[in-house]
Parts: sequence; C-alpha cells; structure tokens
Amino acid sequence: MTATVTVVRPGLLTTVQDLGRPGHAHLGVPRSGALDQPAHRLANRLVGNPAGAAALETTVLGCAVRVHRPATVAVTGAPCTLRVDGRPAAWAAPVRLPAGALLDVGPATRGVRSYVAFAGGIATDPVLGSRSTDLLSGLGPAPLAAGDTLPLGEPLRPAAGADVVPCTAPPAELVLPLVLGPRDDWFTARALATLTRSRYHVSATSNRIGLRLDGPPVERAREGELPSEGMVLGAVQVPPSGHPVVFLADHPTTGGYPVIGVIPATAVPATAQAAPGTPVRFAPVHQRPLRAAHR
Repeated sequence: MTATVTVVRPGLLTTVQDLGRPGHAHLGVPRSGALDQPAHRLANRLVGNPAGAAALETTVLGCAVRVHRPATVAVTGAPCTLRVDGRPAAWAAPVRLPAGALLDVGPATRGVRSYVAFAGGIATDPVLGSRSTDLLSGLGPAPLAAGDTLPLGEPLRPAAGADVVPCTAPPAELVLPLVLGPRDDWFTARALATLTRSRYHVSATSNRIGLRLDGPPVERAREGELPSEGMVLGAVQVPPSGHPVVFLADHPTTGGYPVIGVIPATAVPATAQAAPGTPVRFAPVHQRPLRAAHR
C-alpha cells in the first residue's frame, strides 16, 4: 500500500517543489523549483532524501497534513511553530510521525516560505523531469487544496540527525549584488544612480514569478519596447512604471521590457524569504570592462 499524506489545511499557497526543470527555456518552460533551494536541500538531507526529492513549499501561513502510515518529516526555511497532534515538535530536525498523525506547520514567524520534506519525497508524476508546480506555465501539480492526497516514495536511507543545522536567518534588509546589463544603456545615468543608491521595499504583489519592488522609479533614456528576448533567473526587468521586478523561479522565458541588470544565481535564494515591506538595496558589481570598452 502506497504511503500518502492528505491535505487538511492548504494555507495561503502550498506547492510541490523539487529543484526544477532546467533546460527547457527554448520551449518556453521556466526552470521553476524551490525558491529557497538551500532550505529545500537541507530539509531533504535531514530526512535522508537526495537533494532533488520533491517537498512542499508553504507561503506565510504554513499548512496542515495528515499521514496515513508512519513517516519522518523535517521543516526548514522560514522559522515556524510545528505541532504533531497538537504537541510541539522540533523545527529543522527529523520528526517521526505515527500513522494517522496530523502535522501542523504554523505561520512563518520570520520570512515567507517553509519547506516540508517527507522521507521518500513527494511522489507525484513528473512533468518534463520535474515534480515542481510552475505557476506561470501551469505544469506540475496544482497548488494544494483541502482534501488533496499526495503519494510518498519509499525512503532510501535513514533520517540524518545533526548537532548543528546551518539555517540562514530571513533578511531584515535584502542587499542584492547587481551585474549591470544587458540593457543598462536603455537607462539614464541618473536612473542607474537611483537604482543603486535608493532603498526599495518588497511589494505585497510579489510571488514566485517575480519580486516586485516599491520605491523611486527608474528613468529610461529611450521609449518603446525591445523585440522579445530571453530572460534569465535573477534578471531585473523595468516595466513602464519604472519599478524594478526581480525575476524568480517561475519567470517568463522571454520579455520585451529592458533588463537593467542581473542578480547572480547565488544571491537569488535570499529573495524567497523577503517578506512584503522588507527593505532592498542593490549593490553594483563591476565586472564588465570589456563591454564598456566595446561601447
């Protein structure tokens, strides 16, 4: 009999996520996958899963699920209260669940997204090699709803205990390194100064597609739109409003608004835990003398 979990409380937005489906941008399919991949990998490691096993990604309000066979679970990412049948349980550690137990992952006390990994992983059918829910393309399982039942895979190895767990605190202020280009020449010198010297704030309209920022608008040097061109993870696109958008895991693969710069991939996971209102600053990385000479 296949082990399963049933969704009792889906929370604000809970999705199935693994490490995504890279390599399909030419088909118009984003990478998707867990926004905070270090937290996702840690949750899997704690329960003995390979790094790419599928887990649940919650948003702000957590979720509650019931297991129908004994299972081991770990919750990482945004700190939150964790209860098993009403009793407190350890966060960022393996927790053994008896058959029929209700696991309640509470609201995030800081940050935005928590990761719930079960030993064996979520075993929904993969699409293009991934079980990730992609909000933009609609690939993968739909966001969870009350009553949904998810299959679990067979555990591969025992859960891994840890004396010290390397958990990164959600940012009080988000400082994002910014490599200028490829379309920084679409903006005035004053716009570049505005972007790199101002303090922005995370907008409540942010989601898995993009981190939207409120603050001083970035002024263009030219009007109109570009022919649609490829977009990458971490691209900072500036729509006509002038308010920057940092593209995240479910971002479109093409776009016609100019990209003023790109956030290096290693800095993107921190955006997953930036709650609405979090201050954001861009720190320019000067790595383009050849392009400057060419221009």
